[in-house]
Order: sequence, then C-alpha cells, then structure tokens
Amino acid sequence: MTCEALTVMDPPSAARWLLGATLTAGRVSVRLVEVEAYGSDPAGPWPDPAAHSFCGPTLRNSVMFGPAGVVYVYLSYGIHRCMNITVGPVGTAGAVLLRGANVLTGHDEAWERRPTAKRESDLARGPGNLAACLGVTLGDNGADTTGGGRFVLRAGQGEVVESGPRVGVSVAESVPWRFWIPGEPGVSAYRRSPRAPTLNG
Repeated sequence: MTCEALTVMDPPSAARWLLGATLTAGRVSVRLVEVEAYGSDPAGPWPDPAAHSFCGPTLRNSVMFGPAGVVYVYLSYGIHRCMNITVGPVGTAGAVLLRGANVLTGHDEAWERRPTAKRESDLARGPGNLAACLGVTLGDNGADTTGGGRFVLRAGQGEVVESGPRVGVSVAESVPWRFWIPGEPGVSAYRRSPRAPTLNG
C-alpha cells in the first residue's frame, strides 16, 4: 500500500497505517511508533473539537484541508514544533500527529539536534522531540511526503497496535485516537491534560 492510500482513509485508519512507517529527512530516518489522529470541522465526516480544523479553514490550518500526505507543522505552547501528516480528500480536514519514533539512521545528526537527550530512546520520543530530531521548521509546513522532496515516507509492514486517549487535549479527551506499537522505546508516557474534565465527572 502506497502513501496515496492516505487520501481515502479516515484519521484513525491513517494513524494505524502510519505506525511502523519510515520517515526520512536528509540523513535522519525514523520508524514511527506512536501517533495521534485528529479529525475535521463540524461540516466534515469526522467532527473533532480537539482538532485545529474544528473552527473551519484559516491561514494557520489551511494545510489540513488540502491533499493527503502533506506536512502540517505548528508550534505547541509557542516553543515546540509539532509535525503532522494530512489525511483524507482535498477539502476535508484530517491529520495525524507524529508523537514518537525510533531513530534508524543519522544518529550523529539526531544527537546534535537533541543534545539534552539522556539516551537514544529519548531522541524522538514526544512530538516536539521527534520534529527536532528531523530538523523540522515552520517553513516545512505544506511540504509533500509522497513526491521525493525533503521528506520521504515509506509504509511499514503492518503492526500490532494499541490505542487510548489522546495526550494533552482539554476537549474530546477520552476519544481513543492515540495509537502506538507496544513495547517500543520511542513511545511516550500518557499525560492527561490538567484542563480536561475529571475522570469521575
């Protein structure tokens, strides 16, 4: 199955498909082991109040409404760059946040970008660290991963997958759209947002 399959997938299916995939940027290649799906605005097929697209197209989120297989980059808390891959047909918002990965090649370059990492498994664990490891910038917003550009995405072979609530969102916090490959060192710890409603109501 090629990256073109992302065009016809809903966000959770695309998230599962991306697990085990290899993403390369220059000399650094990583294997994706943790991702998080995000859906559309209310007019779309996957309404998701936790998604950046929920309020409709804006200058910031316009990439989410474009073709599948494109990079959507945003700043988290004004500090950390986070990398997403868009999914679904043109005009329908959807994206998968890349949350964790294991470095396959380019370890020296990854360490240069992540000098505070304590061990190899920390290099790309967490969305901000993963993006830093790959050298992602805000200028990469809108980059294609399917056409031989700076980013090259190659599908995996199918993986055993677990799912659970998404990390750090204050709405739709219990939607089980976080997916990971169990036992992989690049999977981050689950942290519920302090702004989310309490579990007992």
